[in-house]
Amino acid sequence: MVIDTRDVVLLVTHSGDYYTVDRVAEELARRGVRPHRFDCDRFPTELSLSAALDVAPGACRRTLRDAGGPLDLDAVRAVWMRRLWLPTLDDELDPELRDGCMRESMAALLGFLDGLHDRRMVNRIEAERAAENKLRQLRVARRLGLDTPRTLVTNDPDEVIAFHAALGGRMVTKMLTPLTQSMSGRSAFVHTSVVRPEDLEDLEGLRHSPMVFQEHVEKAHELRVAVVATAGGGECFAGAIDATRSDAGQVDWRKSAPDQAVWRPGALPDDVAARLLELVGALELMYGAVDLIVTPEGRHVFLEVNPAGEWGMLERDAGLPIAAALARALLEQ
Repeated sequence: MVIDTRDVVLLVTHSGDYYTVDRVAEELARRGVRPHRFDCDRFPTELSLSAALDVAPGACRRTLRDAGGPLDLDAVRAVWMRRLWLPTLDDELDPELRDGCMRESMAALLGFLDGLHDRRMVNRIEAERAAENKLRQLRVARRLGLDTPRTLVTNDPDEVIAFHAALGGRMVTKMLTPLTQSMSGRSAFVHTSVVRPEDLEDLEGLRHSPMVFQEHVEKAHELRVAVVATAGGGECFAGAIDATRSDAGQVDWRKSAPDQAVWRPGALPDDVAARLLELVGALELMYGAVDLIVTPEGRHVFLEVNPAGEWGMLERDAGLPIAAALARALLEQ
């Protein structure tokens, strides 16, 4: 067996991210490696990165320099892409230069991280971006035998009206992309909402932004499943939340007051867990946070998988050992 002498795991995130990064860092340190946090939003104003291509074929020197000093990326064994965040520019920068500086900074950041393409990475940037396609997720999930809701993505009001009628008026709407990435879900966010008959009278906004429309699935409770894939098959950690006691949380648990919806360990049938691991693998991910509805009849209905989805509340509130699983996945040979 080849012994990897590189002893650093790079944790890519942003400066406002704490609990999950801290937990994974602790688990990595327990296993004898050095976690190194890289806050993307501190680049380029507070930290610097360099990539130098040398004369020798394939030779490249990459260095990350922050308040703690320089880090030679030759020492990096693995990368956890917890959050790929936009760079932050100086407030005094000329407004006419901001767009160009942002493009250049993001291009440099992506190129820098691409230099670690031969290291273990959870998840790879290109795989994560491809996996964010919600219609692709549903297509693959359905092919693998997961139960999925009837879905429409459109900017055509006539299609929405016809779909609403076909569903007998039981329809919800949501966005294709997430606007929040917090454990509480209480930052800027467009919640899943019921589409009422009166809403069909004003669909003018669709011409500015298409939306997702789905059948409204009756729920007993919801599951957030943290799926960690490994060479040995992987693990599924299911947290359950029952927001049905809250009128606000009936459709989207994030609307509930904190005392109305509490995370607890959830049960996941073996066949559903196996299909979720297949799904994450088919999307070429090593980690994904899956949202499911469990109906009163016991159906497990797949809604979506977020390649960088939040799991901190499952570890903090339900005691699920997800940080340890991610640490093992990062260090797997």
